Amino acid sequence: QVQLVESGGGLVQAGGSLRLSCAASGRTFSSYNMGWFRQAPGKEREFVARIGWSGGGTYVADSVKGRFTISRDNAKNTVYLQMNSLKPEDTAVYYCAARSKFERTAYSEVPREYAYWGQGTQVTVSS
Repeated sequence: QVQLVESGGGLVQAGGSLRLSCAASGRTFSSYNMGWFRQAPGKEREFVARIGWSGGGTYVADSVKGRFTISRDNAKNTVYLQMNSLKPEDTAVYYCAARSKFERTAYSEVPREYAYWGQGTQVTVSS
């Protein structure tokens, strides 16, 4: 299995930027497609972005398109989420998640289809 640890969250003013990192350990990082999700208080966990094991297959949710970018560095066992032009509605706990590249369906935006999760990092955007 793989262990995931997020970092980089914090408090930022609207219009600002943050870069989240998710460091993986354990099984071979390049065996996993990765995703970022977020959960605001009282709301369900929602998809933000995903990336394939080799760096292809990137896709971001419409709500963050043009503002957020997902990337990964397999040499560093890390996936990133660059967040620009942040809005108060982006406030949430952000989670990274891993999904085996050998799953029957290559990519997914559904939380329950990811087997491994980090503990989350809080992002708060003030207006």
